[in-house]
Amino acid sequence: MSSLPTTRRALLQHLTMAAALLPSATLLRAGQPTMPTRRIPATGEALPLLGFGSSAAVVSIPTAGTGPVDGVLTRLLELGGRVVDTSPRSEEIDRSFGQLLQQPGRDRLFIAAKLNTANGAEGEAQFRMTQKLFGRRPLDLLQVESLRGLEDHWPRLRAWKDAGDVRYIGVTVSANADHERMEAFMRRERPDFVHVNYSVVEAESEQRLLPLARERGMAVLTNRPFMNGSYFRRVADRPLPAWAAEFDCHSWAQFSLKYILANPIVTCALVETTNPAHLGENFGAAFGRLPNAATRKRMRDLVRTF
Repeated sequence: MSSLPTTRRALLQHLTMAAALLPSATLLRAGQPTMPTRRIPATGEALPLLGFGSSAAVVSIPTAGTGPVDGVLTRLLELGGRVVDTSPRSEEIDRSFGQLLQQPGRDRLFIAAKLNTANGAEGEAQFRMTQKLFGRRPLDLLQVESLRGLEDHWPRLRAWKDAGDVRYIGVTVSANADHERMEAFMRRERPDFVHVNYSVVEAESEQRLLPLARERGMAVLTNRPFMNGSYFRRVADRPLPAWAAEFDCHSWAQFSLKYILANPIVTCALVETTNPAHLGENFGAAFGRLPNAATRKRMRDLVRTF
């Protein structure tokens, strides 16, 4: 029987008692040098394997204040992360978030912003407001969210990149229903980044989108590693298999993340949390061994029985 912890709470207790014995815990101490990286094909710039999808944390600012987001950003940098993915919210929320992004030492962050409106003029207003509130020119990455308003937005994104307002441009999807349209876009255009839903349960991206990104030289961000929480409900009260130790996996969160990171086409996988301790657990997936192809199939087959 496996003695590995099966819940976030159990894992954190386990790390506290046995930090010296777990490779991931040792590597994740503040001040340790660095998370593994992969390169953006268009430029060769290196990005850490894991990043922060900030939507849930940023939306909570009006009720929870800026403390949770601030704590996660601090922990992100301590653990060697840089990528922060975000989407436009109200001006009040984004002003508060922008103030956090501009604190000393946070100029190292790689900000992946979005347009989330179908209207071209509104998209331009969103972009200019994001520039202003985040104090970033150029923005690192600007993405068309869920392909919304793509035909209007894409010429503007290319023009803003040419003008030096953004460094990279891309498109996102978070639902399998949008994959066909994403694929068609990737075949006719060359975004620097594509941003797709991908996990040990939701693995359809690896059939066509990820190989196409490799073929056409596009960096890949991934979202929904835990399927907006439904993954944890799926694995709740299930024992983590003993064979997970073969690829240095210590929790169900790491189980999905290691599945994602084992695909070399993925540049950076995004995780969402308002808890710095959970971020540390998640980021442990970037260290140690990753599953091979046969093990990844075994992982898929296992979670689909739950």
